[in-house]
Amino acid sequence: MINKIVKYFQETKQELIKVAWPSKMELRDSTIVVVVLSIILSLFIGVVDYALTKASTLIFR
Repeated sequence: MINKIVKYFQETKQELIKVAWPSKMELRDSTIVVVVLSIILSLFIGVVDYALTKASTLIFR
């Protein structure tokens, strides 16, 4: 059992060495993209929710 755990951590370390980590600039740019798209998506969902609420209020009044 201990051998399997040790082997797991050794293999994990070997795989992490192979990872192509992003540079600080790439990480910053990716973070900006995610934040901006999250804001845009939340605004879109808010507008659609508001419109559907108003439409259902008019229909079921």
